[in-house]
Amino acid sequence: MFNFGLLRGFQERFPLGFVEPLFAFAVSFLFLGVMVYKRVGLGITLTFTAIVLSLLSLEPSSIANVFWKTSTDSVTISLVLATFGIMLLSQLYRETELISILSQSLSEIARNSKFVVSVLPAVVGLLPVPGGALMSAPMVEAEAKKLKLDKTRQTYVNIWFRHTIFPVYPMSQVLILTGALTGLSVISLIMRQVPVVIAMIAIGYLIGFWKVSAAEQEVSKNSLTTNLTSLLKAFAPILAMIFAIVAFSIDVSVAAFLGVIVLLLITKPSLNLFSRPFRSRSIYEVTLAAFGAMLLRNVTMASGISETIGILIAGGNMDNVVLLSTLPAALGFLLGSPSGGVAISVSMLTETLSFTAETAGLLYMTTYLGYLGAPTHLCLVLTADYFKCSLGRVYRYLVPSLAMSFLTAILVYFLL
Repeated sequence: MFNFGLLRGFQERFPLGFVEPLFAFAVSFLFLGVMVYKRVGLGITLTFTAIVLSLLSLEPSSIANVFWKTSTDSVTISLVLATFGIMLLSQLYRETELISILSQSLSEIARNSKFVVSVLPAVVGLLPVPGGALMSAPMVEAEAKKLKLDKTRQTYVNIWFRHTIFPVYPMSQVLILTGALTGLSVISLIMRQVPVVIAMIAIGYLIGFWKVSAAEQEVSKNSLTTNLTSLLKAFAPILAMIFAIVAFSIDVSVAAFLGVIVLLLITKPSLNLFSRPFRSRSIYEVTLAAFGAMLLRNVTMASGISETIGILIAGGNMDNVVLLSTLPAALGFLLGSPSGGVAISVSMLTETLSFTAETAGLLYMTTYLGYLGAPTHLCLVLTADYFKCSLGRVYRYLVPSLAMSFLTAILVYFLL
């Protein structure tokens, strides 16, 4: 039963009472829901939701303080720069066609269609761009035909294997955001996700290639040495970033621009080609989303809403595992955005839970899995459209895969 003593204690502590913070929260997130429904960009959505929430719940002087604190905070600055650098690198990979060289060389080295079909989407997934599964779809289609996979399975393997890499990829914007919001290192979060990712790969291989025979492979057009050289060359910018983070603990924002420099040294693009990413709207939209997430978190905390929700949850005696699994998963699914789901979940639970690698890891993973199955997930929609396959058919494979992965994440939380 609800503990009304906690409610009275809250009302005594906060002069504005109990209703005002919750009213501000409800109105703000109704506004957020409308923005999501209207398919407004995530960066604009999160930032304007934070503005609406601050206007409803804070004094003018407090609003100015929160905005100044967010804009000058070293964590926010690092997050924004890292996001911009990663998006710039992703765009340059596409513009210079280095991603095509990477996938082609990998395909010729492996010469195993099942391996190629599962690895290619993950490799392309190293470039975290919205709707990026569409980049690997043509490559998957070519290899999947050798395995005689139908359109539904082609859609499934392209979606599933693309998204197995992000929970352990140190340059993932969502991982970086989760670390920034919870105050934990990206590496500590990654270590929690390794068993889940292994399970996801096994699940994808089992469901995607059930009763599928290996295909005969064509003779490689190039020598092994040539393909290895091309693969190493194409992979060098990403390797440089990862090595800098892991070996020297370099900040992600610095590592991202290091990757850009390595790519420029390798490809030597023209000035016109180099400038194209800066004319792309998506690079600024995703960067704004990083700032908006931090601003929303800070406004929520400053307004006392997170503490209000924390008291409500505590009064309801809801188990932490239920909180960390159902709420983030629901937000990830409804928003169709892991960044938005993580930002809101952390804001709501920051006064209720002590964020450790265990709790933050489960929150991240359940948000991510909820987003992965969302019908508003751009990769899912675009891939299904590319392969001319209905979402209903894809869900026959996707739902059991998500359920097993979800169960694995909870088991990891309890056992490790």
